[in-house]
Amino acid sequence: MRRLTLAVALLVSSCAVGPNYHRPALQTPDSVRGATPDAAASSVGDSNWWDLYDDAKLRDLLSVALRNSPDLNAAIARIDEARASVGQTRLGFVPTVDGVADVRRNKTSQDALISGAPRFSNSEDAAVTVSYELDVWGRLRRTHEAARANFLSSEYAKRAVAVSLVASVANAYFSLLALDSQLEITRRTVDARAKFVELTRAQHERGYATGLDVATAEAQAAAARANIPDLERRIGQTENLICVLLGDSPHPIEREHRGETMPMAPPLPPVGLPSQLLERRPDVRAAEESLRAANANIGVAKAALFPQISLTGLFGSLSAPLGGLFKAPTAEWSAAAGVVQPLLDSQRGIYQVELARARTREALFGYRKAVQTAFQETADALLAYGKYGEFEREQATQVEALRRAEAIALARYRVGYASYFDVINADRDLFIAELSLSQAYGNSLTALVRLYQVLGGGWQSPPPS
Repeated sequence: MRRLTLAVALLVSSCAVGPNYHRPALQTPDSVRGATPDAAASSVGDSNWWDLYDDAKLRDLLSVALRNSPDLNAAIARIDEARASVGQTRLGFVPTVDGVADVRRNKTSQDALISGAPRFSNSEDAAVTVSYELDVWGRLRRTHEAARANFLSSEYAKRAVAVSLVASVANAYFSLLALDSQLEITRRTVDARAKFVELTRAQHERGYATGLDVATAEAQAAAARANIPDLERRIGQTENLICVLLGDSPHPIEREHRGETMPMAPPLPPVGLPSQLLERRPDVRAAEESLRAANANIGVAKAALFPQISLTGLFGSLSAPLGGLFKAPTAEWSAAAGVVQPLLDSQRGIYQVELARARTREALFGYRKAVQTAFQETADALLAYGKYGEFEREQATQVEALRRAEAIALARYRVGYASYFDVINADRDLFIAELSLSQAYGNSLTALVRLYQVLGGGWQSPPPS
């Protein structure tokens, strides 16, 4: 008996049909294109978002978004759903115990009544049934493996939602700062052009300027004023977008007032090793866990082709009078072993195996694409961050030169040494360049946000208040 029990235990623990999961071999580059070779060990993606974004108002917004976002809360609910599924599959490894009790009163037909037996009789029955499936072919283990992989996939998917949410809020916030800066530049330009209109009118009254000069100055002032409502519209819409990301109704967004200046983006941060990138990116990890689940489902489908072996047992008491229940003479028990083997439906099981294999191949290609996309997005983000920085520096040089040119043109115009159109052209060029510089500042900051996002940073929970 001991040998038989040991043999059954070894059979149950060692046999599991279907392929075991092994991480696919991928050809990955030795370094990310555009990354500096001297900072390969560390990565800005390992930084906490509250350390990376040095803005108290932005940190407050991110904390609220991670707490109230409907998308993130829905992802958390999917994690709870997957966790419940794992617990449900784990119960398959323990016996099922049920309690059964019934009370019956019977009336026997007169024609079928045995001589001397009463026509009315009572019976009471109480029993405990136990059933247990022997996981000979590993169906339960493969089902649990798939459920656990799906649970991990949902956890990484939630991290991916958090990474995207943090990036979206930070991008919208920096865009809002850039629009504020452009609005300040526009209002200053409107004031300067209004003063220039007064100067041109005075020059016209003294005969030093024509009516065309006055009309052109008034048109330039109106063109600057026309930018204000458009910028205010974009500011309001950006605030509304941030409110939606926060899970709130549209309202003004509190932020630090920086005037015309924007925070300069830091130098190019390190990106880390390629292997670290694949471990840090939550979408890549989610794709791999989906592949693991699909691989386990092959074993589930294969196990369905083999007999299902179950053990059942019953122990209880059956008594005619209620007072005799649970006494020795009324005790009853039974034990059985059952085997269920699909016969006519075996072809359906074969197709289920083919379906599981096809889904595994699909998940494999999805995982490979996620890896390739990770390297492409990181290289693109590095390139964008570097080139936006170059553009920003050259644009700042242009603005400084145009400010000197405008001051010289205006001074020469006051004393009659420069034409009116020299002043108009210098003012227009400076206005366009200042707006472009403000946008360049914003682009550098959003490029940093994008780089942090593609490196897998931003899923961390906010620190306690």
